[in-house]
Amino acid sequence: HTKWASLGASMNDHQLLRYSRHILLEEFGIDGQARVSAGRVLVIGAGGLGSPVALYLAAAGVGHIVLVDDDEVDLTNLQRQVAHTHARVGLPKVESAAQAMRDINSDIAIETHALRADEALLSRLVAEADVVVDCCDNFATRQAVNRACVAHAKPLVAGAAIRFDGQLSVYDTRDAASPCYACLFPPDASFEETRCAVLGVFGPVVGTIGTLQASEALKLLAGIGPSLAGKLLMFDGRSTSFDTLRVARDPHCSVCAQRAA
Repeated sequence: HTKWASLGASMNDHQLLRYSRHILLEEFGIDGQARVSAGRVLVIGAGGLGSPVALYLAAAGVGHIVLVDDDEVDLTNLQRQVAHTHARVGLPKVESAAQAMRDINSDIAIETHALRADEALLSRLVAEADVVVDCCDNFATRQAVNRACVAHAKPLVAGAAIRFDGQLSVYDTRDAASPCYACLFPPDASFEETRCAVLGVFGPVVGTIGTLQASEALKLLAGIGPSLAGKLLMFDGRSTSFDTLRVARDPHCSVCAQRAA
């Protein structure tokens, strides 16, 4: 509390004005903004989900944002990946997104890694983060991110979207009742992985899920409101409707059961 109070007291007039609409919220206040400004968020993926996440976290003044993505901006991305522009086609997505973030807020630190998120990189970056936001597009990376978050006891905000459907949850194994991602989606499960390039995706659906991911990440940083831990939020873009399922930790989970014990 002393650290946050001192950070709040050290905000200059420009910062107080910039973040005033958050500071005015009773639940958020200057202490919440101080936590956000001191926070470090790791974002895995700078595409459809990662774009709104990166832009909203930058706008909110998250002090240090780390972006990881090994892909480059392609013309087909521009229908939904709003951090990128036609002029930046061919650039690494992390560099393109970082440019967009700096245009919004030049006061924050942005660290980029144009690399695939492997186990070694994740172990190091997750250990340093306060919150991890998974915006990737493949099952293997999601599992690797989850394993690192469980190992380092870091909250994970994970989203996914395909066609007109999206889903979102927070996996926070600091809470004994909260499941990890593998509790719901076991690593050895047999399934057919689907890609946007094959089935397509409605642009506003990734925007909706990504924006909600940013919301959950900011709430975790600011220490306000209950998170989605223990719930799976599902969005149907055809009917513009949400459903919420309660989910529990699997006592036999191959990833988090031993840690929980």
